[in-house]
Amino acid sequence: MGKPTVRATVIIAAALAMLQGATAQDQPRPGMSCPVDHDQLADILKKSVKPSGGPSNGGLDNNEWAAVVNRQGVVCAVAYSGSKVDDQWLGSRAIAAEKANTANAFSLKNKAMATANLYAGAQPGGFLFGAALSNPPSPEVIYAGTPEEFGTAKDPMVGKPVGGVIAFGGGLALYDGNGIAGALGVSGDSSCADHNVAWRVRHFLGLDHVPAGVSPNMKDAIIYDIGPDGKSPSGFGHPKCNGKEDQIAVDLGAGVSGNVVR
Repeated sequence: MGKPTVRATVIIAAALAMLQGATAQDQPRPGMSCPVDHDQLADILKKSVKPSGGPSNGGLDNNEWAAVVNRQGVVCAVAYSGSKVDDQWLGSRAIAAEKANTANAFSLKNKAMATANLYAGAQPGGFLFGAALSNPPSPEVIYAGTPEEFGTAKDPMVGKPVGGVIAFGGGLALYDGNGIAGALGVSGDSSCADHNVAWRVRHFLGLDHVPAGVSPNMKDAIIYDIGPDGKSPSGFGHPKCNGKEDQIAVDLGAGVSGNVVR
């Protein structure tokens, strides 16, 4: 057999590079620390979206996506509550990851900030107006791979930073006994229902040792204090949605209704 042609050599080299890249993608990033793995997140998400024998979360009663990032903003896990990938809004996969990125980016070791707490400040005239455009998400990360991998342990977002800033409910920082460990994002229903689901998931994960936040006593709870004039007395308010999400949030300890004195 003769020597391979230059073209054949290039093809072989490219194939080997692709194989090595695929193998690397399937492996966790060396030294990457994560508070939650895929199987744990998927199991608890399913139990939290439609609690067995318990109250709903309000909203449309949809299936949901969830994503977790570590403290460095790298995606650790992506999961969905339905039986297949399109049982929940496909667009909410990216939103869940961006919510997790946001809660992690705006929370500190000694003070948590839920994405719901950012709503009022991100409106025109608010002290965070423009924040939603400050850290654009990475389309090349979000749309990599194939839909068959989305929401599985091999989701293409895992091991990569996604970016994005979302200023409505569904994102919560995660706190273990040592401080902040990353954040969780939930999306697929009304933003108010997303917050309720995220609150349940975080609690069942045992990562709700929140030290403090902008909401007194409730820490990073959603604050429903936006009045008819559109203003939030606390400065960290979130609008009510169309269902009973606000009542459910109060019952869960995940929300505060009415004026909040800080």
